Amino acid sequence: MSRLLDLSSGGMTYAEAGVSIAAGDDVVERIKNAVASTRRHEVLGDIGGFGGLFALNIDKYKQPVLVSSADGVGTKLEVARLASRFDTVGIDLVAMLVDDLACVGAEPLFLLDYVAVGSLNPARIEELVTGIAEGCRRAGVALLGGETAEHGGVMKPDDLDVAGFAVGVVERGSELGPHRVREGDVLLGFGSPGLRSNGYTLARTILVDNAASLDEPAFAGSSRTLGEELLEPSVIYAPTISTLCAELGGALHAVAHITGGGILGNVVRLLPENLEAVIDMTSFETPEIFFEIQRRGQVSSDEMVRVFNCGLGMVVALDASAGEAAITLARAAGLTVSVVGEVRSGSAKVVLT
Repeated sequence: MSRLLDLSSGGMTYAEAGVSIAAGDDVVERIKNAVASTRRHEVLGDIGGFGGLFALNIDKYKQPVLVSSADGVGTKLEVARLASRFDTVGIDLVAMLVDDLACVGAEPLFLLDYVAVGSLNPARIEELVTGIAEGCRRAGVALLGGETAEHGGVMKPDDLDVAGFAVGVVERGSELGPHRVREGDVLLGFGSPGLRSNGYTLARTILVDNAASLDEPAFAGSSRTLGEELLEPSVIYAPTISTLCAELGGALHAVAHITGGGILGNVVRLLPENLEAVIDMTSFETPEIFFEIQRRGQVSSDEMVRVFNCGLGMVVALDASAGEAAITLARAAGLTVSVVGEVRSGSAKVVLT
């Protein structure tokens, strides 16, 4: 200690400045079991290291290509904060990450999370990370590591934000994408029972800011509260996409994850320049919560399909001959699925009918 000032104890502490080391240690203890429950055999070491170790199975791939994604859950966290319920948004975080990887045909391998708070509440972080672990188990990925940062004096005590980073692997040359899409391809839509994690700034402005309580019915005749409806966790589609890749091979061409940008902004991403997607909006179920947003906010149909998924969580383009087989596999996995359209000659646009 000779290079520090010789001062006695009792002065200013880190905790008084807004960061509790003890609370941070408590968080690590609370989440150990949740993290361990996501372990895959490729994971080396335990929680608490400076970095997460993952031994890639190079015997499984001739030319492995690593695929990465980063995302958060946006202002859905504000609904969670208002409802004092953080058990579902962790599932959303995993879905946003691994379902992006699935669009390339990648097998998701592991995930890391980053949580920033104004003041550390160990019980709340435990609830959040337990949800992330649940999402990881559903996706078959390892929660390899993460970081919880207490931003005392910068964020408000009750503020919280979460982000994640995921890595997957795909065999070089087998990547899904627009380069594989052909005229005549059928489009399958995987149903989404809720908003997933997108469009919440508009949804909150319309539904939450004018609500007496999140405990009121979500809409007339609903048996669910507004809070329950808005905190509906995202379906995780990645395992089913992996199954389709394995069973259908080259017949599976491209996948669009319907996130920010809605149906129009995401389906267009699976198209080459000379083709267009035609989607029949009556071919899938749109949950009532979307109509409630539209009614209360007088939101145009054009705005809705540019902001929300409107009931489609994923759209898959594949050879028409493989359509029935894909539907059978998706339904066996518990997903709601239907033929929602086709690919035809055009100019890289989405046509809704």
